[in-house]
Amino acid sequence: MAGQGCLVANDWICWEYVTSRSQELTDATLEHVWITGVSVLIGIAVSVPLALLARRGRRWAAPVLGITTLLYTVPSLAMFSLLLPVFGLSAALVVTGLVLYSLTILVRNVLAGLEAVPEDVREAARGMGYGQGRLVWQVELPLALPALLAGVRIATVSTVALTTVGSIVGKGGLGNLIAPAVNSSFKAQVLTASVLCVLLALALDLALLGLQRLLTPWTRATRAPRAATRAARRAGVDAGAV
Repeated sequence: MAGQGCLVANDWICWEYVTSRSQELTDATLEHVWITGVSVLIGIAVSVPLALLARRGRRWAAPVLGITTLLYTVPSLAMFSLLLPVFGLSAALVVTGLVLYSLTILVRNVLAGLEAVPEDVREAARGMGYGQGRLVWQVELPLALPALLAGVRIATVSTVALTTVGSIVGKGGLGNLIAPAVNSSFKAQVLTASVLCVLLALALDLALLGLQRLLTPWTRATRAPRAATRAARRAGVDAGAV
């Protein structure tokens, strides 16, 4: 830990900076969490209908997947410039851009999860009188949850990083601290805000992993017999070697 004069010395690691700017760091982190959470939730709400549309056939899949992939290639500065006349310098500008970026990951994962649902399960549900809407919401989407939540985890970590770009309009969470600190070579602020971004991404990923395990217990049930089978095979190999 650096000494009391670490701010004056402009050290990278400076506890004095953390204690003196704790409220500023807290506010920036909370804004970062809010922007990230809202962006991912809206992205999920938009990606599910798009994935259902893309599943209807190549006629729909090609444009849906093509457009969402194309959006991800647009540089963030260009994206915000295009959205600026519509949303102005507001949090909605940053959230909309982040939602558009998240669609590339989310739509593909939802679509992959839907396509992985066994056809015999669909036929059994139809035989029990399930209509198309009920089939989708009560059978297909629950079975697609592992792929969907895996996509949500990737999109969340990606969004945590991209949120910092919102600092160009003053709505970047921790990016609001990183950008000016880089320009002024304020080392402690750059490192502290960057570390908080990494810790935030890790914390959200672990929380979503826990949620995924809670909502998809059958994935653990199927992995257990496989693990037992592999262990038995290894034991057999070891016994044979002896």
